[in-house]
Amino acid sequence: MESILITGGSGLIGSHLSRKLKEKGYDIVLLSRTSRVNGNKNTYLWNPANNFIDPEAVCRADYIIHLAGAGIGDKRWTRKRRKEIFESRVNTAELIHKTVLDSGKNIKAFITISGSGYYGTLTSERIFNETDPPGADFLGKICMFWEQATDKFSEPGTRVVKIRTGIVLSGSGGVLSRIIPPVRYGIGSPIGTGNQYMPWIHIDDLCNIFIKAIEDQDLSGAYNAAAPEHITNRDLMKSLSKVLGKPYWFPAIPSFIMKMIFGEMSGILLEGSRVSCDKIRAAGFIFKFPELNTALRDLLQ
Repeated sequence: MESILITGGSGLIGSHLSRKLKEKGYDIVLLSRTSRVNGNKNTYLWNPANNFIDPEAVCRADYIIHLAGAGIGDKRWTRKRRKEIFESRVNTAELIHKTVLDSGKNIKAFITISGSGYYGTLTSERIFNETDPPGADFLGKICMFWEQATDKFSEPGTRVVKIRTGIVLSGSGGVLSRIIPPVRYGIGSPIGTGNQYMPWIHIDDLCNIFIKAIEDQDLSGAYNAAAPEHITNRDLMKSLSKVLGKPYWFPAIPSFIMKMIFGEMSGILLEGSRVSCDKIRAAGFIFKFPELNTALRDLLQ
């Protein structure tokens, strides 16, 4: 039985992915900032602030999936929060790399989540692919440094796969849990112009891409993880209203209000471009939920 070490395993994506991997027969090893949860022998202590990981966790791993990171949209981007976002991604990847080197363990693949924000927070008619450079804004730089830290794992015998995910749609948390309540009350509305693109992916498809990254020895490098159907913020709100059987008529939330509330972070709500999924499909991946309406019905009905 092969073992997979997952950081951020208790989060939305990590918990869903862990269940799917267990169903496939993998042994899942998790990291926790507290002592072993309920005596779980598969959960090991780590404290990134003190540069500590229980080396036994790494020694058990055949693969490592790095999902840990402070939420991009959870808090306003103060100087302190920017530091947390950076360190929780870049510093943790570097810590894991050092621990792997010190252990002498041969990891078959290191797979990290990244984001479509790699290409920058902007709205344009360009469809970005994996060969495009990173954006010059905060989110683009974070993703760039994050992926550079991941590239340190590249060595003979170890594949590095970087999954640049779009907005993850799930019925048990994430973005939908925040926007569904106003829609249910009939006051769901687009943000700003509503014309900003929103790369998105059903959580099942995202987890299946991670599984493919483990099992497909030919997968290496960066891959966009976003459904083939390109949608705008307005499209999302219309589809959500339709699936929930609610009217769609409320006026858009003005951009200046979002900027007043969220500051620079409002950019991730007010701007967005399309990204191509051609590379992952060319590798043989088939999306179970390529269209938004089908994905929403699966998650919400």
